[in-house]
Amino acid sequence: MPDAAPKSTFYVTTPIYYVNDVPHIGHAYTTVAGDVLTRWHRQRGEQTFFLTGTDEHGQKVQRTAQAHSMTAQQWCDQLVDTEWRPVLATIDAANDDFIRTTEARHSHSVQALWQAIRDNGDVYTNVYEGPYCIDCEEFKLPGEVVEGTGALAGQLVCPIHGRPVEQLSEENYFFRLSAYADRLLAHYEEHPEAVEPASARNEVLSFIKGGLTDISMSRSSFTWGIPVPWDPTHVVYVWFDALVNYATVAGYGTDADRFARMWPADVHLVGKDILRFHAVYWPAMCMAAGIAPPRKVFAHGWLLVGGEKMSKTKLTGIAPSTVVEHFGSDAFRYYFMRAISFGSDGSFSWEDMAARYTSELANGFGNLASRVAAMVVRYCDSALPAPGAPGPAEDLVRQAAARASTLADERMVALDFSAGINAIWELVDVLNGYLTEQEPWKLAKNETDRARLETVMWTAAEGLRVLAVLLNPVMPKACRALWDSLGAAPALGRLADQPVTDAARWGQLPPGLTVTKGAVLFPRLED
Repeated sequence: MPDAAPKSTFYVTTPIYYVNDVPHIGHAYTTVAGDVLTRWHRQRGEQTFFLTGTDEHGQKVQRTAQAHSMTAQQWCDQLVDTEWRPVLATIDAANDDFIRTTEARHSHSVQALWQAIRDNGDVYTNVYEGPYCIDCEEFKLPGEVVEGTGALAGQLVCPIHGRPVEQLSEENYFFRLSAYADRLLAHYEEHPEAVEPASARNEVLSFIKGGLTDISMSRSSFTWGIPVPWDPTHVVYVWFDALVNYATVAGYGTDADRFARMWPADVHLVGKDILRFHAVYWPAMCMAAGIAPPRKVFAHGWLLVGGEKMSKTKLTGIAPSTVVEHFGSDAFRYYFMRAISFGSDGSFSWEDMAARYTSELANGFGNLASRVAAMVVRYCDSALPAPGAPGPAEDLVRQAAARASTLADERMVALDFSAGINAIWELVDVLNGYLTEQEPWKLAKNETDRARLETVMWTAAEGLRVLAVLLNPVMPKACRALWDSLGAAPALGRLADQPVTDAARWGQLPPGLTVTKGAVLFPRLED
């Protein structure tokens, strides 16, 4: 039998989103981050795979469906078709797969993985008694619930959702999580990059060192879930079903060669509120099943509106389409990747987004692209001129491009999207300053300055080429329009195929390209 294929795919995942309600911009924020990261690595010449999807089992979904006089499957199908899949097009996400936990391929992988864990001796029966948050779909430890106040006085409440927890008592199958504390600590000591940022890693290590208790991996009081393979009277606990999706798509239990190429996942992007599931329970499950844990779990902060975490429960959820219809998908992607430091909490406000749109996109990048194209069309009859010998001003532009490319690649690979975009934006500012100082509109008035004008126009266009390549993972529609405006495709090929690591190699735009003035990249907004 030939050896399995080596790991060769840069594999990025979002959490699979719970379908008890419609998506809000907090969900879209995570998906955009995954899409930007995957596009960046793809333009580094790597084979990539980007996964997102929906988590459709559990007691909360079953109850929500019943409240709407629907079966659980009908409820999931309706929300996935009308809300969750469409939002991907709204934010221009280029995912490679969309997994639903109600799919047969997923059920097969879940049952195969849990059978392997049981065969390895890490599953046993016990009675679970204690608090359970339906909204979190999580068994709570005593210290994880709080006393209710006001109308909820005398009740134990989930601090995340502000709703009373339920007291459960049922016989379940348990996963021997406690057996993996030392292995998890050893793993994170050897691979500190496996949980980021540092605050998340410290939280995970503290939780593990505080002592791990075995946890229920099944439920027996309802039926909406994947049957436990050795006992169909139980369904797999929703989290221990959902987490397996990452392995399902990689081919666990169905395609050994695909699994070898894709696994372990390179980056699991998660919100910090589900860090424990991904950085404690999931790696332990992988170890128990005999497969490698994920290479990195990155927990980003909460998206806040009015000082509160984005939430449908608290009526602070904003539909992505509401924002995109006003600002456009590129501005949506740009704003959330630049305005918020990924890994920290961040606040969204219409006023801040509108201000950044106007100053940075419309007046900064968009106006730069329009000015350069308009001047080449007007002063050079739409033909990109040949440059003369560069002077100190041109050297500064070239050096700025090199700095932007190097630093942006370093920061984007590290998931520091804000710093990566900031590095690229320095080139936007340098190019705008270059045009202001060189005054090509004055050079165009004197034939004796013709050679200088042509150098300035080519340099500005070449700078825009660099920007189009580096910003394409963030703003693919605008950058594709810019690429078309520069007439670059016939000579250089598709924009998506341009390596970000080669973007700053100066002199790639050949003279003679037909430059056109297309639509404004970022039109001014109506109030």
